[in-house]
Amino acid sequence: MDQVSLSAEHRQESGTRPSRRLRAAGSVPGVLYGRGLDSTPLMVDRRELYSALHTEAGTNALIDLEVGGDKYLTVARELQRHPVRGDIIHLDFIRIVLDEKITAEVGIEYMGEPEGAKEGGILETIRTSVPISAFPTDIPASIQLDISALEVGMTLSAADLPVIEGVEYLVDSEAPLVNVIIPRILEVEAPEVELDEEGLPIVPVELDEDGVPIEVELDEDGKPIVAEEAATSEEEQDSSSDSSS
Repeated sequence: MDQVSLSAEHRQESGTRPSRRLRAAGSVPGVLYGRGLDSTPLMVDRRELYSALHTEAGTNALIDLEVGGDKYLTVARELQRHPVRGDIIHLDFIRIVLDEKITAEVGIEYMGEPEGAKEGGILETIRTSVPISAFPTDIPASIQLDISALEVGMTLSAADLPVIEGVEYLVDSEAPLVNVIIPRILEVEAPEVELDEEGLPIVPVELDEDGVPIEVELDEDGKPIVAEEAATSEEEQDSSSDSSS
């Protein structure tokens, strides 16, 4: 793994307000410790830090940190990010040596299109990274896992991760990583609609004593006649009949 260089300066003040002033000025507060070092507050340029952590190695890059004329081989850990913007607002630099193993979180790169997805299944990603232990120079940039043979109902676990020389996976071998599931379809039963002689739907507006829908009567304009209007219409017809007789 390649090493990147990064310059840092000692930080005299600590606390929330001084850290905010540093960020406003384009710096990121941090701390350096490990292997015979006392905890040392420092600050780095935001843009230089971004470049250092955006190589192929990502956040597992080996960083030659220069502080006040001294250089330390470090890795960045405990990255704190802004909840909205996502940029780093604080981090730790841990001093390391090349002949001692360290732990790292390495991303998983899923390769191929699952057979189950071609058949209508849905790919569900359970883990996007796994913790490992390795010598600093043996840490892979990513771990590739072929999922093209994954069928509906099948799951790949940590036991299916490829063997990488010098790398030890620090996760239960049965821990699920990815699977293909059957899409859940909500079946809604369509209500039965009664049709009249002309094939038009009959819309119920109220129920009788037995709970049976009462059909809607329509006026000359095709509008529904409510019960009160229908009763009034019948009374008027009766009165008209009595008068004519």
